[in-house]
Amino acid sequence: MKSVERVDARAWAGALWRRLAEPGQWSRRRVAGECVLAVVLALLAAGMEALGGHGGLRMALVAAAVATASLLRRALPEAMLIVAGALGGGTDGGDLLLTVVAWSAGRRIDGVLRATVSLCASFAVYEALDLWPWSEAAPGGAVFTAVVFLVLAVVPGLASRYWAQRRTLLRTLQERNLQLLRERQMIAGQARMRERQRIAQDMHDSLGHQLALITVHTGALEVDQELTGRQREAVGVLREASVAAMHELRAVVGILSDGTPEDAKPAAKGVAGIRSLVESAAAAGTPVVLEESGEPRPLAPTADHAGYRVAQEGLTNAYKHAPGAPITVSLRYEPDSLVVEVGNGPVPQAGAGHRAAVSGGQGLTGLGERARLVGGMLYAGKTADGGFRLAGVFPYGAGNGHGPGDAHGSGNARTTSDGAVDDFWRQNGEGPLGEGEPVIDQLDPREELKSIMSAKKRSNGCLIIGGTALLMLVGLVAAGLFGVGTVVREAEKGAIDPQVYAGVKVGEPEAQVRHTLPSGSSFLMSGTRSKLPAEPAGSTCQLFLSTADEDDPAADTVYRFCFKDGKLADKREFHVKS
Repeated sequence: MKSVERVDARAWAGALWRRLAEPGQWSRRRVAGECVLAVVLALLAAGMEALGGHGGLRMALVAAAVATASLLRRALPEAMLIVAGALGGGTDGGDLLLTVVAWSAGRRIDGVLRATVSLCASFAVYEALDLWPWSEAAPGGAVFTAVVFLVLAVVPGLASRYWAQRRTLLRTLQERNLQLLRERQMIAGQARMRERQRIAQDMHDSLGHQLALITVHTGALEVDQELTGRQREAVGVLREASVAAMHELRAVVGILSDGTPEDAKPAAKGVAGIRSLVESAAAAGTPVVLEESGEPRPLAPTADHAGYRVAQEGLTNAYKHAPGAPITVSLRYEPDSLVVEVGNGPVPQAGAGHRAAVSGGQGLTGLGERARLVGGMLYAGKTADGGFRLAGVFPYGAGNGHGPGDAHGSGNARTTSDGAVDDFWRQNGEGPLGEGEPVIDQLDPREELKSIMSAKKRSNGCLIIGGTALLMLVGLVAAGLFGVGTVVREAEKGAIDPQVYAGVKVGEPEAQVRHTLPSGSSFLMSGTRSKLPAEPAGSTCQLFLSTADEDDPAADTVYRFCFKDGKLADKREFHVKS
């Protein structure tokens, strides 16, 4: 058992030493400031003890205790608050220390319960030592001591705690503001990345389509028998330039496309623009026809643009991979969805000038993603006659979602919503992309939540302590008013005019004398009785203060009337040092 107690004592001493020697607890500037404050408080305490008429030994002991408590108040706020209460109540020079320690403890004691218990313990010690001996203590003195403790300790402690909580709240708000600024920067960066993706996709869609047309037509001109050699050479240079432009476009698109999700904002062109695509291709000499069936119905903007992109990509692929083959573009308005289909016949026999087409490898992938995001599906595959068909199905009124995913046949590329593992809209609700997506920050959200919750708990603790202190203050004010009234009444009961004292004669009947004097006995005279000579044996005495102004402010005039056997046996006047 002794070994266990010895280990516990060592652990407690080690914890105390680590708390006293905490890094940053005693910097050079703080050590100097703490020493100056301790010396000032010790000198003031010694001066107050000297004014109280105490000896040099007590002055030295009180000054040493005050200096020690001042130096330890940061490391041991609860214990030093109780010690300060003892010094404030038991000595003349500890009141200023109590204020300093209460200010320091208000911001350093963690938890409402610990702060309340420490404050109540300090108050109990302060009240007990200030009213000692209790036999001479009066109710008015207890109220006055409570009010003094409230002013010296409770008010500074609450003010310090409020100031610390306000500073913590401001620091938390500043950190939160920085967090919001970082999130805003990250959102702006994500918006820029999505814009880069959109630009890359538009470059692939628009410029790729036009360059494919240029390549097809220059290839046809290059094998024209009516051109001269010089013209054919110029056409070849033009074709090489268009092919190089396709390669550069592919490189730029690869740089701009960094894997960020494609922005699904509505585009300017929709299904209505497919007719102009077909007319442009036909004007360039491409054998292409447009077939429409069903009653046209409106689509959501994203689905409308996706349908246009299917037709554009289908024509571009036909230009590149099957030049000269007949192309059919179909728009079928079904009861529940729109079907956009582009089909071309088999590839004709390649001429002498036919070269491999340049492909970025992203067209069908991007179209599949567009179709998935608008709730549709995409089909791409060869036909029975050796041609190729690209078809997209887009439900009416669907702007985002996912469509059916049934498969037909084998060996065909089909993109549906089954593999939508990165569907941001589905994860974040039905809002547009960018309004509900998660933001990744370097700070741990759990730590931020813990900090906010701890600050909230501390703020609630401050409110609880503040409310308790307010109730205490109201109670003490009421008690103080009651005490003041009691003191006034007791003073009226315990004071007489000197002329009344002179008019009373020894030997007069007790009833006549008591009728002349105030009725009752005042507790204000309880401490004075021990300072007077002994009362006559067998008599009952009553004490009164003089209402006349005293020549010596440090002395009080006291009148004593002693009664025995129904008569006034003795009356005397005393001058008592207060």
